[in-house]
Amino acid sequence: MMAGTPSFWWKPPGWQALALWPLSLLYGFVSGRRMRRAAGFAASVPVLCVGNFTLGGAGKTPTALALAEAARARGLVPGFLSRGYGGSLGGGVLVDPARHTAALVGDEPLLLARSAVTAVSRKRVDGARLLAGQGVDLIIMDDGFQSARIAIDFALIVADARRGVGNGLGFPAGPLRAPLSIQAAAASALLAVGEGEACASLASDFLACGKPVFSAALEPEPAEDLRGARVLAFAGIADPAKFQRTLEGLGAEVAERRDFADHAPLSDVEIGALLRDAASRGLKLVTTAKDAARLAGRDGLAAELLAATRVVKVKMAFADPQAPQKIVAAAMDAGKARLRAP
Repeated sequence: MMAGTPSFWWKPPGWQALALWPLSLLYGFVSGRRMRRAAGFAASVPVLCVGNFTLGGAGKTPTALALAEAARARGLVPGFLSRGYGGSLGGGVLVDPARHTAALVGDEPLLLARSAVTAVSRKRVDGARLLAGQGVDLIIMDDGFQSARIAIDFALIVADARRGVGNGLGFPAGPLRAPLSIQAAAASALLAVGEGEACASLASDFLACGKPVFSAALEPEPAEDLRGARVLAFAGIADPAKFQRTLEGLGAEVAERRDFADHAPLSDVEIGALLRDAASRGLKLVTTAKDAARLAGRDGLAAELLAATRVVKVKMAFADPQAPQKIVAAAMDAGKARLRAP
């Protein structure tokens, strides 16, 4: 099973990107027009969107969790809104981690629901109404920046400091979800995650427009048991190499790495191979919290794999500890101003 995004997306444009460029023009025209013409449903509470300019993971879910914690510290009741990618329940539903599985609601909503009330809905408008009915003070959208279905009061763009916007081209020639100029105009602030200079130009543009720029890093929980351990790391995330770097930072020796497609559930054949290979080579199985969420609630080999695997959890650590509070405050102010407007 293929994993991650095409490697040529993150390099200067080559023949692959140039061959796909005409399709990118069409895709960019459609996605850009949708964003430009957006009216968006006006939710009855402020809406804070955690999105990104590109396809591929940048740390949106850990960012959303950090913002919910900041909202609670202000005495607010946050609620998460997700489309539930990978789940089969399309209608508006409140996620119950004790009852739902990733196959029903998606992996990320399961992680979010452990922190705050979480609604999953293919139609984000229905999900927003559902959350408002639960008495939330702030809706935190995990993704959905380009959807144009809901009026966003504050859009925090999360970008990987190592990758930035890649080759700067739109899908499928590059990773951009819509033309960069249109996306940047609709953004409120930028969060550069990790080490690297790929976001430097983007950050300069934001600052030149008077939009704040924040920085943060994914920080793993203490894991002394992994120091010096030889591990078999498996992950189905957008950038599996990021997980390997996390493990190496914890002192683990990644003897073998198995990468799977983002959000994809593991088959019994794949699970059996992981269990056999780890046992035969004396390796410790390790994975991400998102991958563990896809195994939770399943029986048979999936349950056996989850029981045998060390789950490495991470959180978003902001360079400015007050940054989450500033973001939440700005979203609340913008939302209240919208709600007061005639």
